[in-house]
Amino acid sequence: MKYYSTNKKAPIATLEKAVVKGLAEDKGLYMPETIKKLPKEFFENIDKMSFQDIACAVADAFFGEDVEKEALRNIVCDTLSFDCPVVPVTPKGKDDTDIYTLELFHGPTLAFKDVGARFMARLLQYFLRKGSKVQGVQEVQGSEVNVLVATSGDTGSAVANGFLGVEGIHVYVLYPKGKVSPIQECQFTTLGKNITAIEVDGVFDDCQALVKAAFMDADLNAHMKLTSANSINVARFLPQAFYYFNAYARMKALGKADNMVMCVPSGNFGNICAALFGHAMGLPIKRFIAANNANDIFYNYLQTGKYCPQPSKATLANAMDVGDPSNFARIYDLYKGDHAAITSLISGATYKDEQIRATMQECYEETGYVLDPHGACGYQALKDLLKEGETGVFCETAHPAKFKEKVDDILSTDIEIPARLQAFMKGTKQSIPMSKEFSDFKDFLMKQ
Repeated sequence: MKYYSTNKKAPIATLEKAVVKGLAEDKGLYMPETIKKLPKEFFENIDKMSFQDIACAVADAFFGEDVEKEALRNIVCDTLSFDCPVVPVTPKGKDDTDIYTLELFHGPTLAFKDVGARFMARLLQYFLRKGSKVQGVQEVQGSEVNVLVATSGDTGSAVANGFLGVEGIHVYVLYPKGKVSPIQECQFTTLGKNITAIEVDGVFDDCQALVKAAFMDADLNAHMKLTSANSINVARFLPQAFYYFNAYARMKALGKADNMVMCVPSGNFGNICAALFGHAMGLPIKRFIAANNANDIFYNYLQTGKYCPQPSKATLANAMDVGDPSNFARIYDLYKGDHAAITSLISGATYKDEQIRATMQECYEETGYVLDPHGACGYQALKDLLKEGETGVFCETAHPAKFKEKVDDILSTDIEIPARLQAFMKGTKQSIPMSKEFSDFKDFLMKQ
């Protein structure tokens, strides 16, 4: 499979180059030249397949031309050591519901990004072990690959833990000071080894800008091998499509896959972008809803046809605090810039903090289900936008305990912290303070 840049000015790349470089030379995002349709028989039998077998079939369509079959299956099975169930969110006193949640928080860091991060770590390691050289990547001293990742919360912990101890790879996690939850922060600042946490005096967009600027800097690229583990990397966002095929399979097993609507809480839009790639592969989901917090840039695009990035706003749903979502470029490219085509398939919703609080309280009182602030946006969007005869599934993207202080305050509860999160909290914070000026970040990396 060959990959092109959304900006259309960079050379065509192999999968290996797209993974190792992360960002194209013209600052565009890599896109596969073709998207393979999965056969009819696959969807007819999907409800009888395991999550791992479904993911192997999807991964083969994405990556099978470039990765040996056995190696690819090993990567998928190593990535998916857990399941992601579909759970009904049923009002008390009722036997049935038209709203379900796809719980994506059963991985190592209890967040949906575990799959993409782990998959990318193993795929990158696969290419490093092959020892082949990537055309267009400068030869620099040493063989270590340096992964730069900006995070507004869950990406940092998922990537750090996915790459922890992986030979030949060092990870630098950039996060905005004071704008991630304490539990999120401890998941990537207490690890040490090949993980370095950088605490940026700014917002997520500043962290993302530093990462993108580093990729474009000739001095840095001559000094060290750089790649990204944000959803700008094809190996990070594409595996998230596994979730949506699994959701369809589980709903089909329940006899509720007809007229299925998928609602995705969205920040940098990698997750819903993966879902849309799945749809392009034939996944029979009727339509999608992108649920935003107060950072409503995509929502406004759907209404007006104009994409106008804004400085990000700090909200309760901090992992979605993105004012210029990178993967909008992929969605725009996927539908060839056709606003009518995009809006015919994707609806939008946006919720301020007070609405998120109210949704969490109402859902808990009416159903007993504990939402985190991000999942609350997805749940409310289905409540508001689901049509008669449709069944909605929203992504619950992280365990509510990751936002314990917020959840407990809103619901007057004492959410139990799972053992794996408690283990992180016992560690000692190790982070490097950094300004949002690129010159300071560059100076730091040049000394590594």
